[in-house]
Amino acid sequence: MTFKKFLYYLTKLRNRIFFPLFILYVLFAAYIILYIEPQTFGTYLTAIYWVLTTLATVGFGDYAPVTQLGQAFTIVLYITGIGLVSVFIGKMIKIVYLFDKLKVGGKMKYTGKNHIILIGWSDKSKLAIQEILKSDKSIDVVIIDELENAPMVEKQLYYVRGDATEEETLLQANLPEAKGVIIFADQILQDNFGSKDPLLVDGKTMLIATAITAIEEKLNTPIHVTAEVVYQKHIRLFQHVKVDEFIPTQEMISHAAVRSLFSHGVTNMYSELMSSQYEESMYEIAKQADWKTYRDAYLDLLNKGATLVADRGNLHINQKLDEPIPEEAQLFVICNKEALLKINPGDKPV
Repeated sequence: MTFKKFLYYLTKLRNRIFFPLFILYVLFAAYIILYIEPQTFGTYLTAIYWVLTTLATVGFGDYAPVTQLGQAFTIVLYITGIGLVSVFIGKMIKIVYLFDKLKVGGKMKYTGKNHIILIGWSDKSKLAIQEILKSDKSIDVVIIDELENAPMVEKQLYYVRGDATEEETLLQANLPEAKGVIIFADQILQDNFGSKDPLLVDGKTMLIATAITAIEEKLNTPIHVTAEVVYQKHIRLFQHVKVDEFIPTQEMISHAAVRSLFSHGVTNMYSELMSSQYEESMYEIAKQADWKTYRDAYLDLLNKGATLVADRGNLHINQKLDEPIPEEAQLFVICNKEALLKINPGDKPV
């Protein structure tokens, strides 16, 4: 063992010994002063209170020794104890500083549940965080990236620094307990190599998805994964990994741009549906028992201020209104939050 390591372990040992000794010192001092002047202090809790206020040099004056022996003990307490309090406060400040440094540096394990994990930091990640916090102010967001420090400071935002293709990093973000994961395309790769080697950008996304799939299979825990794919033709390469939904960035932008030329204002509609800053939004709802056909659901929802638009990816609801709704249906409506509460208070935004 090197001298440097020896000093490190010695310092840790001193910290472990110091805090118990400090507590014992306070408890022992309280016992002595209560023994010396039982009538002055009355109870052991009062004696502890007096010792702490004396060591902290607060000196409220509500309790004070009246005998010479008690006053002599107080002098001893001043000489030996005030220095200990200074060391104690210094160590507590250092612990808080180290805790904050570890949190900002992404070196602390996240232990919460039902959080959302965002992999890859970019302007899109920042907008996603704002959207998540607007939709649900109680949910935690964990960012995984290799930046030196957390890119944002928010109450519900946590940062894990590391390579998202490694199991250790994903477990540090408590992946098995997450509500879902969004994998964003690597912005640096996209800016530097995207035009020269488009497979490189989506290739890293696939490696991350593979690592997540491996953990799912290992722990037998289903995790909803949404992945950003720069080029739609690469989606077929993901067939051996579990990704629930894909966001084909280039094609969506191109489609919206072209449609805006033929149907002016169509991009405004896209913006409303994709952002929670507007009153109307798209929500997933549960199938209700009295809905036998899509027409039943469509009319009932219409009376409640909502419009049924899709079952999973099927947008042709108006063409099969008289067909029965299957039990595994995943229904989506467009409405405001007030109408959503009328339908079902437990429904969630998408």
